[in-house]
Amino acid sequence: MEQDTPKDTARTQPAADAPGVWQRIQSWDSRLSVTKGLTAVTLLTGFLGGYFQYLNSYEQKVGEQAKADMQKATDAFLEISNAFADVQMQQEIMLREQSGPLKAQASPAFIPVDAKTPEPLLEYWKARTALRRNGAIFARKAEIYIDWPSDIYRDAAAEHTLDQDPLTASLLTKYNFDCDSEANLPQFKGAIYSGGDPGRPSEELCTDPTANGLKAYVELCARTPTGAIDPLQKVVAVNWWSAKHHVLVMHHCFEALRGQPNAVASSADVPSKPATTKPPITSEQRLQLQARRLDAFMTLTMAQLDRIRVRYRPTGFVCHVPVVRDAVGYFSNECLPIQPVKNERS
Repeated sequence: MEQDTPKDTARTQPAADAPGVWQRIQSWDSRLSVTKGLTAVTLLTGFLGGYFQYLNSYEQKVGEQAKADMQKATDAFLEISNAFADVQMQQEIMLREQSGPLKAQASPAFIPVDAKTPEPLLEYWKARTALRRNGAIFARKAEIYIDWPSDIYRDAAAEHTLDQDPLTASLLTKYNFDCDSEANLPQFKGAIYSGGDPGRPSEELCTDPTANGLKAYVELCARTPTGAIDPLQKVVAVNWWSAKHHVLVMHHCFEALRGQPNAVASSADVPSKPATTKPPITSEQRLQLQARRLDAFMTLTMAQLDRIRVRYRPTGFVCHVPVVRDAVGYFSNECLPIQPVKNERS
């Protein structure tokens, strides 16, 4: 009887350790799963790293913008306030030098300047000339550096019409803004101007400031030389929540007080009913009104500086969560005080 040799046994019997087809498939799947897992972790790590790098860069830009906005707003506030305060002080000194105690006078006379001009009058003339030269610039500075940055909902990248604010110094004169009227003094209570159309010009709208309730703005109507309202001209609103409007009114009333040729006519020059005729106002009273306007401008600007701080204050945890932060940005600018520029093709 022949016996199988070890060589024949190895040839006829399968190796016990050789993997089967199913085992091979499981082995390949296991190795593929590890590779996919490593790839997913790598992609996720890269995404999170890039996201937080972008977030850190964005927060740094927001901090720089906040610092720049606060600095420029503060500088504009100090420059404008100092200019008006200086001319106010010089004006009081000038009037006292000319007539002793302030007396009632409808329009102070023009004061010529020459080599013999006293020092107080010369200082007043310099301050007055500087203010007249920079009045329009001050108004634009107040708009750019105070009004715009303090508007939390304003997006600089959005479309804005160039004539969105029609109020100018010349319109205040054309529309006969009455600087002596108590109703035309700044106030911050009542309805806030929404930027819409105030309506058609009428005596009720432009004469009675409380006709439609207490408002933090004043409607102005253009008038003909006879004092009647011009129905062809639009109504213009002076918004007391605008630093630019405060500066325009302060400069206009300063020129009116000094009796310039383009100054608004006093109430005695405009036809009115006998029952509404007002007694003459003194120069001292006009100076007090100017002081109240300057105080209102400073009060508003201080509040707007706080709004700039609110706009750039640190955000909460939700605003740092990927995807959630961008989703919030579609409904609110709470997480994105500086909106990214969108590339839109026309």
